[in-house]
Amino acid sequence: MLTRSTRSMVTFSNDFTIGNSQRELPAGTYEILVEEELIQGLSFEAYRRIATYLMARWRGSNAGETSMQMTTKEDLEHAIACDRRSLKLKITAKRRFPRWRMQNEDT
Repeated sequence: MLTRSTRSMVTFSNDFTIGNSQRELPAGTYEILVEEELIQGLSFEAYRRIATYLMARWRGSNAGETSMQMTTKEDLEHAIACDRRSLKLKITAKRRFPRWRMQNEDT
């Protein structure tokens, strides 16, 4: 089978988990690796996704380590959507409740 790999980057604004993993990953930019295989026997070139990986580069006591966490396209899209929704809620809350107003409400 002929395979190809594509790499992309995704930035999370908040800590997140992906799929069934219990390990929370810190906010930051992560590399996504997608592997696809050529579908044989067609009159045109087409590929089928066979694996999706999130590359995590660790910090702190594990600095220098990199892990490839296998995931699915759906789990990755869900994590990105949750992060975007959370960011949107934070921005909306700041607009609705400016800092000066919240501080002055107690007086």
